[in-house]
Amino acid sequence: MANAQVQRMSKLMAKTLRDDPADAEVLSHKLLVRAGYVRRTAAGLWSWLPLGKKVLGNIERIVREEMDAIGAQEVQLPALLPREPYEATGRWEEYGPELFRLQDRKGGDYLLGPTHEEIFTLLVKDQASSYKDLPVILYQIQNKYRDEARPRAGILRGREFLMKDSYSFDVADEGLAESYALHRAAYQRIFERLGLDYRICAATAGAMGGSKSEEFLAPAEAGEDTFADCPNCDFAANTEAITYALTPVDATGVPAAEDIPTPDTPTIETLAASLGVPASATLKNLLVKVDGEIVAVGVPGDREVDMDKVEAHFAPAAVELVTAEDFVGRPDLVRGYVGPQGLGEKVKYIADPRVAPGTAWITGANKEHTHAKNVVAGRDFEVDAYVDVVVVREGDPCPKCGTGLKLDRAIEIGHIFQLGRKYTDALKLDVLGQNGKPARVTMGSYGIGVSRAVAALAEQHADEKGLVWSKEVAPADVHVVAAGKALQTELALEVSDKLAAAGVRVLVDDRAGVSPGVKFTDAELIGVPQILVAGRRSAEGVVELKDRRTGEREEVTVEEALTRLTN
Repeated sequence: MANAQVQRMSKLMAKTLRDDPADAEVLSHKLLVRAGYVRRTAAGLWSWLPLGKKVLGNIERIVREEMDAIGAQEVQLPALLPREPYEATGRWEEYGPELFRLQDRKGGDYLLGPTHEEIFTLLVKDQASSYKDLPVILYQIQNKYRDEARPRAGILRGREFLMKDSYSFDVADEGLAESYALHRAAYQRIFERLGLDYRICAATAGAMGGSKSEEFLAPAEAGEDTFADCPNCDFAANTEAITYALTPVDATGVPAAEDIPTPDTPTIETLAASLGVPASATLKNLLVKVDGEIVAVGVPGDREVDMDKVEAHFAPAAVELVTAEDFVGRPDLVRGYVGPQGLGEKVKYIADPRVAPGTAWITGANKEHTHAKNVVAGRDFEVDAYVDVVVVREGDPCPKCGTGLKLDRAIEIGHIFQLGRKYTDALKLDVLGQNGKPARVTMGSYGIGVSRAVAALAEQHADEKGLVWSKEVAPADVHVVAAGKALQTELALEVSDKLAAAGVRVLVDDRAGVSPGVKFTDAELIGVPQILVAGRRSAEGVVELKDRRTGEREEVTVEEALTRLTN
């Protein structure tokens, strides 16, 4: 086995901090900064210090090993990309303000790549001419750029981040399904090797497009995604992707709709209180503008509208809430008293499946201080489109088995898409098929947040003392601590050299003038899996061995320590 490196903390370009950074909101941000893994350069931009770069490199290595194992080939494409391919697919505009756009000295338009579907498609178009050249899977590990409006949570949500993105190219849909399955299994192996607790959840495709889409989510309080997990069956999905079947009901016995005076009840809460009915008996109608045109969104009064779902339904159109000015000159829209039965053809009406045909509601009568009761969907008003647009709540029925769902926060660590032919159609990627005719290639896209995985691991495995890394990703295998005296430092360095000669990666705290207490605190903060202390019994050839993950510690001879740490 080749000699490993001994990294001396006396020469390490990293300083630990006693206090949390003032702007830190989540655990991973606090600990990665305090332990000397990263430093903030600007809002959403982070520098990786030596320890952090080692962890990042270990994650990259695991990703590469598993990608290579499925036959994927690594390439490196530019991060600075021309406008034209993204304009051809519509994403130059679809990405909106998140896209970093810039011009060269000649006025040519460029962008910093948020993801590389277009460029990989053009690469394959240049290299593949026949079905014999496919299938192929290409990948890269590269920085990506998104102009986040509010970068936060340290490296979890930045403007620059490291990602593994891979792309599969197949002639037939069956081949795409196989490439997708290969990636799905590879991702499971990657996250298991990293030691991440994760869930595979149904997801929406968003701006990526395509059909089937799944997310790999790491449960954590700091996560920005909310996912639903069924305690009774295998259903799991991002709440944005949960859909329910439309179930019409019989409204034969419901009386005709009737206006009722409801002065000073412009909100669901005031209406329900005034009539003595639950909010669930009322119909809430939210008005939005879709590319400037007003659209009404209907949901039960006790539910909130999930604007992410509304935006996803109308993408790539721009969606925004109406303002007071939008009611000017619109006598058909009475603010606070809008009802679907009076909207006519001027306003498109979409509704959640809970507003099914036959359901009866109390809703606005489109008159000041007036509501209507017994307003029946399908009888008194028509729904232009049914879309799951409510915010999913804890206890909502599982779409698969009906059991109450459990909701958890999570960090998205991976996402896989069956894109189909969205990009190959736009960029006209054909190869000569087996029948001698041009065949349009079908495509998959698969991402892993490499830098984000560092934060996810910190969130899931840290304790009250600091970071706790697994052996696979840790910046070293063992952290040797010299308590301080010359004899202890001499023994620590001797042991470190012997371990390194056996291929063990060593971080040794040989700092002079630093108290033993500070060194012990730093060792736990930094989080290397094994800690070896050359302390008070060094003259006897006895050291302390501590497992950072379990907290177990014992005194052993130097020889026994070397045997344990090298096997």
